[in-house]
Amino acid sequence: MSKKAILHFDISERKVLLRLMDMFVVVFLLSLVGIIFDLRYLQINNYNFIWIAVLLIYLNIFASIFELYHLQKAGKFEVVLKNVVLTASVTVLFFMLTPFFTPSLPDNRVQILFFFLTMIFALLLWRYAYITLISSARFHKRVLLIGDAAELALMVTALQKSDPNYAIIGFVNTGKGDNFSEAAGLKEYPSEGIREVLKDEHINEIVVAGSNSRNRGLTLDLLKQLNDLLIEGFSIKDYTQVYEDITYRVPVQLVGKDFYKFFLFSRSNQNKFYLFFHRVFDVIFGLIGLLLCILLIPFIFLGNLLGNRGSLFYSQERIGQNAKSFRILKFRTMPRNSELNGPQWAEKNDSRITSFGKFLRRTRLDEFPQFYNILKGEMSIIGPRPEREVFVNELSEMIPFYKTRHIVKPGLTGWAQVMANYGSSHDDSLEKLQYDLYYIKHRGLFLDLNILIKTFSTVLFYRGQ
Repeated sequence: MSKKAILHFDISERKVLLRLMDMFVVVFLLSLVGIIFDLRYLQINNYNFIWIAVLLIYLNIFASIFELYHLQKAGKFEVVLKNVVLTASVTVLFFMLTPFFTPSLPDNRVQILFFFLTMIFALLLWRYAYITLISSARFHKRVLLIGDAAELALMVTALQKSDPNYAIIGFVNTGKGDNFSEAAGLKEYPSEGIREVLKDEHINEIVVAGSNSRNRGLTLDLLKQLNDLLIEGFSIKDYTQVYEDITYRVPVQLVGKDFYKFFLFSRSNQNKFYLFFHRVFDVIFGLIGLLLCILLIPFIFLGNLLGNRGSLFYSQERIGQNAKSFRILKFRTMPRNSELNGPQWAEKNDSRITSFGKFLRRTRLDEFPQFYNILKGEMSIIGPRPEREVFVNELSEMIPFYKTRHIVKPGLTGWAQVMANYGSSHDDSLEKLQYDLYYIKHRGLFLDLNILIKTFSTVLFYRGQ
């Protein structure tokens, strides 16, 4: 970490780099192998650009599903190895099974093996180079935090967990807290001589925090130093925007009374064109999902008969859009009378959930009856998960602006469901709220597609909640 970072790629830049290079190395190596070994199935020229496009589309879709663009996992070769094999296997399979737009299967089926192995080798070669070079400490962004230590402590873990290449070197404390440096393992610097700190520590960026304290700790001298650096072109950013850009969460607990001034709602919430097609999408997938649900009922009925005790379905009052209540439908995962002592959170490894119920939850099959709620217009495919009124009231007292999540329809899946870990504590609820608010603030076509792809990953890797 002592060497100066000569170049740093932001999160979005690294994801674009990974996608572009994945496509380039696959096409280049397939073409090279096709020419060297005279394998027509692999050769690329001006006459087969359509199948090249199909191949790259499949590659991008399945690489996303199998988390090759998950930056925390992209830096671990043992994880990348598994995900590359899965991506190449499914991509080649779908490519071969696509009629009209891909070449006919070769008479010599060994070419298919060459096709598969070349894809794996190309992706692994590039990803090894990425881990060795781009993910190395030489390319980390070195950051200095300025603000009240009490506020900074809330940021450090979330930022470094979300972006492994985001290295927080130290901080300048503008408040009265004094336990932050020991807890975070960071060095504290004096407010005088910021320029020397930047030079000595090879800092790339300064992040300034202080909205809750209304910048009272930012002295005139410190503000002048920051202004001079800003004029010279040095990167100085506000902590709320950095937190949101890196973690994909809205730091609702940090912006305090300025929340609604800071929280600008997505234009899609009022965009009739977007809302119309969002509803059409819900109806189409609702019908497909409900049909699948009907097909699954005989098998789940048998499993419920053997593994659960109670009716196949159960309904429960939940809070939906505009804080209006509705009854949600689910397949049973707990025995009847599991809340004799009143409503309680479902926890990880909850003893009330039966073995068959755990299978239904992990695979998300227990949620399939909610396609009926989607067709009724009470829910959407994508949105914050609906919660029970007693828990909404409880969380609203503890977490500021919790009810803001009721601006949009609740969803079968959502940003919090694909990004947050399982949990039932106050901190877990706060984290999920941050993701829900991020979705409400940024909702649109591309974020919806991203959630759908990540939902497939959640189901495939058995991470259902």
